[in-house]
Amino acid sequence: MKKLIVATLFGAVMAFTINASAADKTLKGTATCAKCDLGTASKCTNVLQVKEDGKTVTYLLEGKAGKPWHKNVCKGSKKVEMTGEVSKKGDEQVFTVSEIK
Repeated sequence: MKKLIVATLFGAVMAFTINASAADKTLKGTATCAKCDLGTASKCTNVLQVKEDGKTVTYLLEGKAGKPWHKNVCKGSKKVEMTGEVSKKGDEQVFTVSEIK
């Protein structure tokens, strides 16, 4: 019985670990400010523009690419590779950044 419980718990932990890492995605593109560089927002907002299927997709950046990181992209752009999780808020694509290269 102990082996069955241990095996079940191990399986649950492994399934959670696999699902958590499967959610992470790495995107390469251009990070910039939607207000200062693109002129598409009313206030400074970090975004990442990525080419996907021949189209430019713009992701709002959260997480490590939040307000303290803004000085890196305000008034200009920067080629970056970011890892994180993609989600949607309304009509907008959101990328919650966990790592910036």
